Amino acid sequence: MRLPRSLVPITLLLGLELALCRGQAASQYCGPQGQAEKLHFTRLGKGRWLDPQTQPPGSLDPLYRMVRGFLDMVQLNPFPEGLIRVALNEPSSVRTSDVVRYEAGYVVCAVIAVLFLLIVPTVGLCFCCCRFRRRCGGRIKVEHKSMACERGSLMSFLLLITLLLLTGVVCAFITNQRTHDEVGPGVRAVPGVLNSLQGLVSDIPQELQAVADQFSIPQNQVLEELDGVGVNLGSTIHTQLRGTVYPMLASLQRLGQDLQVSLDHLQLLNSSTVYLQDQQEPLSSSLQDHRHKLLSLLQDAQCQGCASALSHSQLLELGANFSQVPSVKSVLQKLKGVPEANFSNMVQKDNSTFNTLPVLTALETADIVQELKEKVAQIPEEVKTLSKGFPGSEAADRWRRALVEAENSSRPYLHMIQRYERYRWIAGYVLSSVILLVVICNLLGLSLGLWGISAREDSSHIEAKGEAGAQFLMAGVGLSFLFSGPFILLIFATFLLGGNIQTLVCRSWESQELYQFADTPGNLPPSMNLSHLLGLKKDVSIPSAYQQCKEGAPLWKVLQLNDSYDPEKHLNINKYTTWLQEQMDNFNIDMKDLDLLNEAAKRDLETFRSSGIQKIDYSGFLTQVQKPMVKMDVLKLVKELEKLGQAQTDSALGQQLKQEAQALQTLYQEKILPQQTHVVTLNQSARALSSSASNVQLLVSETLVTSNSLKTELPIRAHWILRNESECFLNREMAYFIQYRDWAREMVTEHIATCQPLSEALDNGRVILCDLIINPWNAFWFCLAWCTFLLIPSIIFAIKTTKHFRPIRKRLSFWEGLDFCPDYPRLPTARG
Repeated sequence: MRLPRSLVPITLLLGLELALCRGQAASQYCGPQGQAEKLHFTRLGKGRWLDPQTQPPGSLDPLYRMVRGFLDMVQLNPFPEGLIRVALNEPSSVRTSDVVRYEAGYVVCAVIAVLFLLIVPTVGLCFCCCRFRRRCGGRIKVEHKSMACERGSLMSFLLLITLLLLTGVVCAFITNQRTHDEVGPGVRAVPGVLNSLQGLVSDIPQELQAVADQFSIPQNQVLEELDGVGVNLGSTIHTQLRGTVYPMLASLQRLGQDLQVSLDHLQLLNSSTVYLQDQQEPLSSSLQDHRHKLLSLLQDAQCQGCASALSHSQLLELGANFSQVPSVKSVLQKLKGVPEANFSNMVQKDNSTFNTLPVLTALETADIVQELKEKVAQIPEEVKTLSKGFPGSEAADRWRRALVEAENSSRPYLHMIQRYERYRWIAGYVLSSVILLVVICNLLGLSLGLWGISAREDSSHIEAKGEAGAQFLMAGVGLSFLFSGPFILLIFATFLLGGNIQTLVCRSWESQELYQFADTPGNLPPSMNLSHLLGLKKDVSIPSAYQQCKEGAPLWKVLQLNDSYDPEKHLNINKYTTWLQEQMDNFNIDMKDLDLLNEAAKRDLETFRSSGIQKIDYSGFLTQVQKPMVKMDVLKLVKELEKLGQAQTDSALGQQLKQEAQALQTLYQEKILPQQTHVVTLNQSARALSSSASNVQLLVSETLVTSNSLKTELPIRAHWILRNESECFLNREMAYFIQYRDWAREMVTEHIATCQPLSEALDNGRVILCDLIINPWNAFWFCLAWCTFLLIPSIIFAIKTTKHFRPIRKRLSFWEGLDFCPDYPRLPTARG
């Protein structure tokens, strides 16, 4: 690409940047625009992935930990590997003694439950018979001094137990509902999990083909950017140079203006000096004539008050002497014909030419870009074979058959679990409601009983409130005895199931003992050989397979596939990218004929530099312009003479003074004022040149020095920018293909051909069963057992408290001088 000879005059700043450029040429720098955009690929492998299940922290976590601690104390034995092996392979050979020995903790709990089931209803039956004969739960016959303390203590204990019962029943309601809410979704999730795992191997070829098809995303992105690469490269060169070019063009524009201003000031300086020198002698002569006349008039004896004007008139003479200023004609002679060049037009032309750089670069690179687009439009052979090389038909069939069989065999059990869970949920709500009713009866009984006691001071009081409180307490006692049997039966049934699942399944599942048990030969029946059903490699154990899958291992490292599979071989696009790099190296730009300044501009600068304008003695001009044109202020003297003329008694003398004042006024207007105007011009020009001549001379000299070196350095820098930007462009385009390669590798190894969904399914199953279902299940029976065993002290304290709420048959007449319990109010004495 050949550019016009006059492109950009660049001065000091560009010279500095070129020096830095030489040091940067060895290293590549790509700005923010050189960074590749993030490509968005369609995520694959979603069908087999399950949302990870977790138990969110909640307010019931301390209760869950308490229940697990209790179960750890109940079941201290380790995982019964031998007992489970016998139960799975030869169920008839299982010895009851072995089961009892392992379940010793649960047997003890069963004995406690049986004793509770026998003793509490029996005691309740006896109490009913006793109560029927009015021998139990009666009334206090005689008041005694410690009765208030006894009654207060009984009521406090009963209230405390009632509050504990209320806490337990609230927790029972919550855990019962939470168990029911989790069992349904957990059971329904099992078929979906098994169904999603069926395509773990069989769907891989189709998804690998989908990965290969998405190679078009980086392809299209590169093709789109290739359409504008020429313009973009030229724009980048333009952008990186314009930070230097535009300021320097503006500087050159100002340099041309400074040259013209300096010439104008020099010409004004010369013309003003010549004018002032020519007018100085006539003015001096006129001032001398006027001074002689005024002195003769003001020295007249008849002149009244003329002393001040006389002294002023003696100063009526020239102050500045412009014949002493230096001549500038020799400098003007040297600058004759300057400026020859039109700097403004030159800068505009250079600016226009520089702005066409992107278009010229695009024209220069059009052929190479077309070849690149043709090559990029082709898909590499390695990517085309990405899906064809994956082996796995036999493993996929075996895997699918095992999962289908597991799904079909699990459906009846899942339906049964849902049905029995509904029964358990209803029973739990009913029995929890009974306990809540007992709590309500206790609270009502205590409230009414306390009300009745406080009302005994009134002589007209009827003991109905106390009797009602006693009846409520007895109703709670009756409900406790009546439902104690169903309570303990539901508690033990749920405890036996939930506790064994926690200690036998969940604990060993979390510690991975289950995986080790399933992997040990002989533990499982031949029909349940998981290693064969899952198609694991011979050297991969079930715990190892689980751990590898959890870490994201690909299928070919865990399963027995027909052949090895290496995705790196199919994602190797080095040949593809190497050819693109070779073509990008052909980008070039020709700027050898680039010139900086035209000859006329150079001659102007050379002439100005050698003119000696900075050597003129401007201080000589400034010295004279600082002096007044006339030592006396002529206008002030005119006004003074006019006042004197009016003040004189001698009219002839006054008239002469007025005439002289008028003559001075005319002299000022015609000669002094024009010369003062030229003095102002002379002052401005001299000051402007004295302050700018040296700077302009320095800038002109530096511009001439750097212009020759820039003619060589500017093409070098433009070439370096082109090479750098070409590499940045290539790296950006390669980054798109690298993004695809990395994404494809991730999709193949971590989302498509990975066994991680299997480990996720196992982990989800453990979380659903152990954390979301068994935790609230066990917490429910724990809370219900808590309430059930608290019913015993509730019954005892309710019966004893009832006596204090019923009417006292015989009261003492007066208890004077006897001390009662200080913590409770005195009972009123009987009246009448």
